[in-house]
Formats: sequence, structure tokens, C-alpha cells
Amino acid sequence: MRNFDYAVANRVDEAFSIDGGQTMAIAGGTELLNWFRLGIAAPDKIVDIGRIAGLGAIERSGDRISIGALATLNQIGENAIVREHAAVLADACLKAASPQVRNRATIGGNVLQKTRCAYFRAEAPLPWGCNKRVPGSGCSAREGLNDRHAIFGWTDACVAVQPSDPLVALAALDAEVEIAGRAGRRTLAVADLHLTQQEAVAAGRDAALAETQLKPGEVIVGYKLPIRTGERSAYVKVRERASYEYALVSAAAVVMIEHGRIARAAVALGSVAQKAWRLHAVEAQLIGKPPTREAALPILIAGLADARPLAHNGYKVAMAARAATRAIVEAAA
Repeated sequence: MRNFDYAVANRVDEAFSIDGGQTMAIAGGTELLNWFRLGIAAPDKIVDIGRIAGLGAIERSGDRISIGALATLNQIGENAIVREHAAVLADACLKAASPQVRNRATIGGNVLQKTRCAYFRAEAPLPWGCNKRVPGSGCSAREGLNDRHAIFGWTDACVAVQPSDPLVALAALDAEVEIAGRAGRRTLAVADLHLTQQEAVAAGRDAALAETQLKPGEVIVGYKLPIRTGERSAYVKVRERASYEYALVSAAAVVMIEHGRIARAAVALGSVAQKAWRLHAVEAQLIGKPPTREAALPILIAGLADARPLAHNGYKVAMAARAATRAIVEAAA
């Protein structure tokens, strides 16, 4: 590990010197310290934002829930307000990582974690190409071992996925993320915070390096979740083992049931793209249908017909359809 300067931010505006290159922010540290070890990041200065007062609060105000960026995954998962009105988020938080990590990991940092692609998560110097680590060196996963990689939104430059569990739940809940920077504060739909590789190219940015809409100097300060009376939700995470493992595929479903039929639905998938993947066309077709496997699964299968699986991850298409179906059924129940 190389030497670096360390400073503590006591207010949000003291973190605005972060430029994403020479200076970086640290809160829980569960992700950034791994970047140091692997050589993914080597900043000259670290700004500790983990002590900013008020950024860890979880509160209800009218028909919205506010969650500060410094709230830990365990705090959110065990919070009574979240469990009552946004159970999908509580479940997603408690299914992420180990209890020890969840006690440190913050909701602000979790959604900004890097891909778990094995070609990316290797110690420097890399013995293979990775455009995220060494621009222009190629994407080894494109023609290599890509069973855990994207089925939507990828390009030949990068086929990585975003692995965050809470991100998927937040997207299904129509949550907004509040961002602060030198130019003031702004909000984005959580579903729009990240970019697929194709979206990055369309925006004139690097397909492998551009992962979010955050600008230099900006930090996430919190989230706003709408409360809709009568909504039910569930999170399904498919993984190789049930303890501290990243998802092969995950699904978040939020439904409203009236007279035994789906009156409103929101469905998002995780670990299938470099962002939480909302299934808007599927959501529209679910309206009026009973919340059963027999009704939902054919709609999900048809809704994933435009997936673009790689050589080794075709299983994700069927798995995603079934995980989303199960999430809908569990939410309704």
C-alpha cells in the first residue's frame, strides 16, 4: 500500500474536494480497502466522510422514507419503518455480505461498489487484459469465463455487472438518490444512477470506465423512498451458497393487489447488467393478472426475450425469469 494523506470531513461540503482520482472518500471502508489491496485505486488523499452528523438517519416524513447514506446495511435491514413499508429493501440489505461486513458497510457506498468480475478483481499487475483496470487492454471476460456476467447492456469493451443487492430493491421501489457537490444538490432516480456499457457509449463516455452519473466532487448523501399504502414487496437472491455470496441473479418485486389481481407492479433484476434492470414492459403486462406462478412466468419469459447472453451465462435468462416470478408470488403472499 502506498502512502496517502488522511482528512476527516465534519460537513458534507468538506467532501467536495473529492475528484475521483487523486482524492477519494471513505465511510465504512469495506470496499475501498479492497481496492487498495488489489491496486484498483491508489489515491493521494483519503477524506473520511463517516463522521458527518445526521447522514445515518432513517426517518419517515409523511409519505416518504429518508435514509442517510451512512446508514449501515444492518441498520436498514433491522429498522421497523423500512421493514413495514419497504420490506424488499430490508431483505436485500440483510442478504448482502456477512453480518460483520453489514455492520460497517453503508448504503451510500454499497451501491457504488465495483464489479466482482474475477478478471477485474485480481492483484496488480494484471496478467490479462481488463479495460476497467488498464484502458485499451481488452476485456478478457468477453471471450473467457463469463458465466457471472451481463446479459443486458454490455459491449465488447466490458461485460461486467453491478453486484449491489440494495440497489436492485431501491430501483424497484422507485427510490431517488440525493447527490451533493460543488454545484449544489440534485436528485436522480436510483434506476438512472448507473450506466450500462451501451448507455455510456451513447453518452460519449468510455464503455468500461463510466459506471455512474456522478460528477467529479459529488457524493451520495441519502435516498428518498415513496410510501404507497397497500404495497407488498419481496427480494429473491439466487446464489451458490446462502452465506455472504454475491448473486448469480436477483430480483426485487413490488406489487399492489386488488381483488386478487395485480393492480400495480415494479420488477427489477440484479447481476444481469451494470445497473439494476427494470422490466417496464413486463410490469405493464402483469396488471390485471393474478399473482401466481402460472400467470407471471410466461410474461417474464417473454419479457426477457431481448437478453443477450454470453457464451457461458445463458442460464441467467431462465434463472432471472423464475427469480422474478418467485419475487412476485412472495410479495403478494
